[in-house]
Amino acid sequence: MGTEPGFFKRHHFLLRRLHSLSGIVPIGLFLVNHLLTNSTIAWGMINSRGAEGLPPSVIEQVGQSTAMRVGTFQHEVGFINNMPFLILIEIALWVSIAFHAILGVYYATSGSPNVKHYAYQDNWRYSLQRLTGYVAILYIFYHVATLRWGWTWLTPTDEPWTYERASSTLAMALRGQMTGLSAGGMAVSLFYFIGITACVYHFANGLWTAAISWGLTVSESAQKRWGYVCTGFGAALMLLAWASLIGFLTIDIDDARQVEMSKHATTAATDQNALVEHLAAAETE
Repeated sequence: MGTEPGFFKRHHFLLRRLHSLSGIVPIGLFLVNHLLTNSTIAWGMINSRGAEGLPPSVIEQVGQSTAMRVGTFQHEVGFINNMPFLILIEIALWVSIAFHAILGVYYATSGSPNVKHYAYQDNWRYSLQRLTGYVAILYIFYHVATLRWGWTWLTPTDEPWTYERASSTLAMALRGQMTGLSAGGMAVSLFYFIGITACVYHFANGLWTAAISWGLTVSESAQKRWGYVCTGFGAALMLLAWASLIGFLTIDIDDARQVEMSKHATTAATDQNALVEHLAAAETE
């Protein structure tokens, strides 16, 4: 009598497709949105409304470019953190990441690339996909633990990240000091560079393999054409990722704090005025 195949082998077809799908929705969509949001710290100066609501004195003090970069980033982060049902969105995302990571580790440890004997493109792609997957898991855990869970003992500074001061606190976590880079900041920044590079490569290459898993690119020519698309898309995401890192490493932290405090004060005043108007309207009814 033969041994009954295990769960993963019995449901290989379904799990493979769910694994690739989870890497695109919601994980991949979140990655794209996250990079677009974070990169505003670099390209936010082209947003004409970035400095909206800031006092002219603050804009004059920090400069138009910094005001628009930090202002745009703070607006985007504030919007995300004030979304309704945010906790449900985070739970769905974490369940998807856990599912994708567990299956990914299983497939990575049960597969056997032929890089040493047949060093052609697909084998190198497979090996890099495994390696970047492991790096991505470590990076995501560190990123969330230090910024979301407040594990400041893993950062070069004991200042916790808050979304009201997202620009300055993230810059401090990366740099370790107000100006320049501390030794710890250099290590964290290097890890961020490796981590975000791994995440982007893993996603872009995953899009290529997902099309094969779903039977969308059967022929070699179709796979080659889709490969060009994935390479271009991955290059664009990589530029956003690196621009984000450069933006936080070059922003003036004191100036960023000035913008953040002004933004927070303006938002608080707007909310208070809206509450007063709402109560006044309720009393007249």
